[in-house]
Amino acid sequence: MNSEPLAVYRLMPSTRNLRTLRLDDSLVDLKRRQLQGDRAPRPTAFGAEWTGDPKGRKAEFASDYPGAPILGGRLVDHLGADLEKSGPLLPVRVEGSPEDTYVLHLVDRIVDCVDARSSSRPKKATGEMRKTVFSPDALPLDLPSFRVPQFPVAVQWNGWAVARLAELLGDDLETRLVWSQDPAAEPHPSPWGF
Repeated sequence: MNSEPLAVYRLMPSTRNLRTLRLDDSLVDLKRRQLQGDRAPRPTAFGAEWTGDPKGRKAEFASDYPGAPILGGRLVDHLGADLEKSGPLLPVRVEGSPEDTYVLHLVDRIVDCVDARSSSRPKKATGEMRKTVFSPDALPLDLPSFRVPQFPVAVQWNGWAVARLAELLGDDLETRLVWSQDPAAEPHPSPWGF
């Protein structure tokens, strides 16, 4: 970890000419687990298909759904041990791709670290907040990623993990600032939108 101001991000593939993965019906099982916790069965594998221009490169950070980070093997090789602190890496079956090429990072760790008084009221249907403020002393700095009880279907990423992913992916990764401890940093106006 470094001495940079604390920050939390939403990650997604860049809007460059990259092909991304779209989960099949296994996304429903994932959302159910995220919303219901241990009352819903834990998924063990996922299925996905490529979207986008067939001539485009396949993204290594391959999903734009905020609660389902899908990662290629190179990312897992570099960050797998750290990622598993937040939850398991589960196989994603992709037709035409060898097994173990992609995994879904099932972020199990839910941390109550939102400053509810300073944040926007969560939307009833999803829990999404227009403005999210985190309590710096409650942030799980040892975790690369986590979820919050107010918005359980979205993965939040700590700044140090984002820096490591950005180093590996460069312009292929879009990083949207959700919150920063630095008062001069400007959060993305719509971090969860498209």
